[in-house]
Amino acid sequence: MIRVLIADDHPVVRDGLRGAFTDEPDIEVAGDAANGREAVERAAALRVDVVLMDLRMPELDGVRAITALAERSPAVRALVLTTFDGDDDVLPAIEAGAAGYLLKDAPTEDLLDAVRAVHRGESVLAPAVAGRLMARVRAPSRQVLSDRELEVLRLVADGASNRTAAARLFISEASIKTHLQHVYDKLGVRDRAAAVAEGYRRGLLS
Repeated sequence: MIRVLIADDHPVVRDGLRGAFTDEPDIEVAGDAANGREAVERAAALRVDVVLMDLRMPELDGVRAITALAERSPAVRALVLTTFDGDDDVLPAIEAGAAGYLLKDAPTEDLLDAVRAVHRGESVLAPAVAGRLMARVRAPSRQVLSDRELEVLRLVADGASNRTAAARLFISEASIKTHLQHVYDKLGVRDRAAAVAEGYRRGLLS
């Protein structure tokens, strides 16, 4: 039997989710919570297996609750169930340790399958969320630098001095220095040679 805790600050949502599991012989709703703090406490007290976690809740939001849950009850799997699918919501939740991320408009069957999957130790992502993460992973490394910064780095790699680079790009030497400093900061280096080496390592230079 998979014991589930429903964490959401809206009573109507909690009641609706509870109803979704009524006829499932292998899933039992052990309890619910109206905020993140209650979710962490009740997950431990009720010895649940999976927590359905909303992200926007009072007292302790979903991301912080997932973090606390991982520390206090590491065996419990957190499955995010929310209406938000932006990068500012998805990435922090996954980094905090969420085993899955579903949107509230998901079909009931998908929700049931997701609960069983995360209980088995698998990861589950809503199609929209998976697509967003794939797009970020596939984004070319050159997006780390702006087009102008990349131009400056290429000129430096070719051996151009600040004065030469400025002349070729029709900007001031001061601007070149500013762009170079941004390049250093973004690549985590301190000088021209290290910037060029890091540029080759990341595939920014060829």
